[in-house]
Amino acid sequence: MAPHAVARWCAAQGWPVHPLAPGRKTPAGNCPDCRSHRHDPADCPCLPAGRPCHGFHAATTDPDRINRWWTEKPASGVGVACAPAQLVVIDIDAHAAPVADRSRLLPGIPIPEQVSLAGLASGFDTLALLAAYRGEPDPTSDETTLRVRTPSGGLHVWYLNPVPSTRFRCSTGSGRNAALAWQVDVRADGGYIVAPGTRTPQGVYRAEGAARLPAPLPGWLRDELTRTGHVAAPRPVTPFSAPFRPLPEDSPSQGPVIASEAAPAPSRAIRPGHGVAGALRILDPLIQQVAGCAVAREGTSFTEKLNRAAYTAGGLVGAGHLEHADVRDRLVRVAQYARPWQRTRNETIVDDALAVGSARPLHLKGRP
Repeated sequence: MAPHAVARWCAAQGWPVHPLAPGRKTPAGNCPDCRSHRHDPADCPCLPAGRPCHGFHAATTDPDRINRWWTEKPASGVGVACAPAQLVVIDIDAHAAPVADRSRLLPGIPIPEQVSLAGLASGFDTLALLAAYRGEPDPTSDETTLRVRTPSGGLHVWYLNPVPSTRFRCSTGSGRNAALAWQVDVRADGGYIVAPGTRTPQGVYRAEGAARLPAPLPGWLRDELTRTGHVAAPRPVTPFSAPFRPLPEDSPSQGPVIASEAAPAPSRAIRPGHGVAGALRILDPLIQQVAGCAVAREGTSFTEKLNRAAYTAGGLVGAGHLEHADVRDRLVRVAQYARPWQRTRNETIVDDALAVGSARPLHLKGRP
C-alpha cells in the first residue's frame, strides 16, 4: 500500500497519524518558525492550523489533513500516535551491542550466577527469558496480534490497552529509570510507532502473520509494565475525535437496514476488567471486514458487514462491555473510510443497528 493509503487505513481504525520524513522513521521537520523558536506544542498555532509540526502532537484522523499532507509529500512515511490510539507497542531490538550486566537484563528480577547467559544477544532473548520466567508465551510469537518486522531485524508487537484509564509511558530497553527488559523498548503515552508499509533506505516495515489489528494487552505484560514503573499518572480518558470532511448530501436513502426496536443505548463507562478484551476480540474482526470494503465501490456486501458490526457492537454496549459513544465513533469512521460518498446513510445504518443490538445485550458466553 502507498503511504497515503496506509495513513487512511490507520485513521479508519481510530489511530491518529502524522507524517514521517521521507525515507526515515523520524517525524517530518517543523516549519521554520517552530524550528527557530522553542515552545510547548500545546501553544503552537501550527497544530490548529493543520500543519504537521511537533511530530505525534500533530497526529489526526481528519481525512482532509491526511489527504493534504500525503498529497503534498506522497513519500512521507506514517507514524501512529500511541496514546490517543490506546496502543502499547513492545519494540524488540536486535542491535549489535555489548550485553548488559545480568542485573540490568530484566530490571527488578535477579538472575542467579548459575544461569548461563551464553547466546544471549538481543531483545528477542531477554523478552523470551522474561516470558519463560513468568511461565507465559513469548510475545514475539503472538499470532493473535499485529506484529511488524523492522528493517533492522527487530520486531514491533502491537497491543491495545483494554483499560484506557491506566496509561503506560514510553521507555527504552537501556533506560535506568524504567525498562521492561534489555533491548526491549515500550512505545505508549508520549510516543509514536512506525506504521507497517513505511519505507526507509534499510528496507520496509512489514506486517508478519495474518493479524492486522492489535489484540488486547495480555494481563501478565500489563502486570510487568506496572512492576517496572511504566504506569503514568492517571488522567481523565476522553475519546479521540476529529472532524470529517464535509460531503454533499447523499442520494435518497434506501431506508434503514433493520427497523429500530429501541432508543440508542445510553453511554456507559467501560468497566475495567469486565469483558473489554473479549468484547474487542469479537468486534475487531467485524470492523476489519467493513474496512476491507474500501477496495471496491460495489460487490463487497458493505451494508451487510456494517450492519453486522454495528448490531454486534450494540449488544456489547448493552451488556456493559463497551462505551456507546466510542463504539459509534469508530463505526462511523470506518464506514466513512470505506464509503466516503454516503456519510448520512452510513450513520443511519450504524445508529439503527446499534439501537437494535443494544436491546439484546451480548454477554461473552452468548446472548440470554
